[in-house]
Amino acid sequence: MRLKDQVLGVIGGGQLARMLCMAARRMDLRTVIWTGGLEAPASEIADEVVDAAFDDPAGCVTFCEKATVATVEFENIPKETLAQVDAAIGLHPSPEAIATCQHREREKLFLRENDIPRASFEVVKNAQELELAVKRVGPVCVMKTATFGYDGKGQLKLEGGENLDKAWEDFSCERAVVEAFIPFERELSVMVARGADGKMVSYDPAENIHRHHILDQSIVPARVAPEILLRAKQIAEKVVLALDYRGIIGVEFFLLPDGELLVNEMAPRPHNSGHHTIDACAISQFEQQLRAVLGLPLGSPRLLSPVVMLNLLGDMWEDETTAPDWERLFADQEAFLHLYGKEKAQGRRKMGHANFLGESIEEILPRVQASKEAWLHDNH
Repeated sequence: MRLKDQVLGVIGGGQLARMLCMAARRMDLRTVIWTGGLEAPASEIADEVVDAAFDDPAGCVTFCEKATVATVEFENIPKETLAQVDAAIGLHPSPEAIATCQHREREKLFLRENDIPRASFEVVKNAQELELAVKRVGPVCVMKTATFGYDGKGQLKLEGGENLDKAWEDFSCERAVVEAFIPFERELSVMVARGADGKMVSYDPAENIHRHHILDQSIVPARVAPEILLRAKQIAEKVVLALDYRGIIGVEFFLLPDGELLVNEMAPRPHNSGHHTIDACAISQFEQQLRAVLGLPLGSPRLLSPVVMLNLLGDMWEDETTAPDWERLFADQEAFLHLYGKEKAQGRRKMGHANFLGESIEEILPRVQASKEAWLHDNH
């Protein structure tokens, strides 16, 4: 394949698209992004930009005229749009795989149908069904919107004893997934890539720590037993095969105290918990996605160094436009700063990340914590 004859189209223009375009630029591969009418930090890197809504027919036509093959940077895109792009130029992962992962009900049913370990759940569409579901899965449970949700959005934990009629009315959705609450010990994720030839590579599982339902840190290698890490890879690869997937995917797990692993959700794209691969692996998750989408051989997922990825959220900024003083980070000789070019820091918006490398996780973590505390303390 001659890369100069290819143009990668990315549906979405956020930070994942930006990092995909950066990986493509290093390979002298042309890119076009479709923004969906949203703020698009990827527009600074992409060769061409289609600034139109995702349901705009003219925007779809223009995008497909400019690109020779396409992928997505996030999954909340109309299935009809995905199908149109796939029919015109080819879309990887497939519309079917993306549609499964973008919808909680479809995702949970997929896991059940393919005998993949997951929490017990029920699908409900009214208060009466909610009451029955709570009896089946247990009084302590989590109600989630059936449609797309991320970073803790569209969720309500039930502790038992609530007025379920009122809970359903307040939740205000047509369908919901009611899932048993899992008292997990740790959260893990595995990035798996599958190429056009069906070959798969799996990255070392990441141990993920969240802050306010948003990923705070990813620790690699994860601090769990080797047999658990192997089992996580095996389950993630089973998910990939069941989806007939092409591209990179993030499979997130709950690890229970007894060592059992349950799949929580899947992300059909590069994932926040895979950002460490840019600096700490032989081939990053973004180049791996390019290789899979373009039909090139996959690269090695080998971990070159222990690493901790720290998300840089908007609450580390002094105000909407004033970033922290990064002197501490640059004084750390094995830390790498990645900023996303977003205009305003609001709430806990993902503004960037930093990768900290070192001899061991035990040596790295105090450095990460000191930087995080300094930025949060200095600015708040």
